[in-house]
Amino acid sequence: MLSVALCFGAAVLPAQSTETPPAALKTQYVMLVISDGVRWQEVFNGAEAALMGKAGAVSDTASLRRDFWRDSPQSRREALFPFLWGTVATEGQLFGDSASGSQARITNTMKFSYPGYSETFTGFADARIDSNNHPPNENTTVFEWLNRDAAFRGRVAAFATWNAFSRIINAERSGIPVYDGWSRGVAPSASPRSALLRDLYATTIRLWPDNAFDALMHQSLLEYLGAHDPRVLFVGYGETDEWAHAGKYDMYLRSARNMDGYLAQLWARMQADPRTRDKTTLIVSTDHGRGWGREWSDHGKDVAGAEFIWTAVIGPDTPARGVRAQTPVQQAQVAATIAALLGRDWQRAEPKAAPPLPIFR
Repeated sequence: MLSVALCFGAAVLPAQSTETPPAALKTQYVMLVISDGVRWQEVFNGAEAALMGKAGAVSDTASLRRDFWRDSPQSRREALFPFLWGTVATEGQLFGDSASGSQARITNTMKFSYPGYSETFTGFADARIDSNNHPPNENTTVFEWLNRDAAFRGRVAAFATWNAFSRIINAERSGIPVYDGWSRGVAPSASPRSALLRDLYATTIRLWPDNAFDALMHQSLLEYLGAHDPRVLFVGYGETDEWAHAGKYDMYLRSARNMDGYLAQLWARMQADPRTRDKTTLIVSTDHGRGWGREWSDHGKDVAGAEFIWTAVIGPDTPARGVRAQTPVQQAQVAATIAALLGRDWQRAEPKAAPPLPIFR
């Protein structure tokens, strides 16, 4: 598992944001969504022409170009990510466009998934985490910390396709329900739909042994939301990274487009429910970047460019500023942002954590 990126060189800059969230916050619910392996290049420029043929193992170039190729980068990105560019970019903020001086980057040196997710969830890089097989996270995540708060206890949850999240969030210690992978994908429920989903998880042929399909997980999440009211939710889609590692650019693009559709569905659901309407902030990002050119499918500590990512935010406390220019940010700022949106100070609890993203002003 390996994910999204930004900018071209330069040392890791310290997070400079010192802004204070407004005293009266409207956000009562926060949803963090990460799609593993989605490059910043596609987010801001759309499909890459050089990869829409043999270089991207594409057999049906005509249909891929029909669906995703447009004459301008703006039109291409809108074709690939209609929700991100039709809703988030107009009503929220996006970070990670290197052409606008808005680099977003990781601070861990590994440039792959477990270190990236841990950095996102804790607010700092931990050099001990140097493998995707790392044991249950020794660090307390912002999710675990919020779950100890009386206002959020029992209302924090996680859904993901990759089966490592039970370790990354340390489900056993934190007490947070984590529904991940093939064997833990469905929350306990006697509903007929949950029974059907459990059967589908059990009988679907597993293309990847440790990563379930996004569509199954998304339906499992929707079923959970129909019966529960989590105030803090993590959602992790993983197909984009798997198809990228396989070198299949067409499947990578189609999975990325599906993910954007899932975001639109989740946001519409939040806005349709009186409990969550105009009270929810959605944060969308990735766990790491990818390489350039022939290395587009790869990432890791030796892959140049895999340190660059992207992040998008939309919600009642995030002014509509679109693509942020001259605003470099870090992956490590997401944890404190989640807490700040809920009126909590993660940096006070975890001094190593980076400050919140500069979304409030």
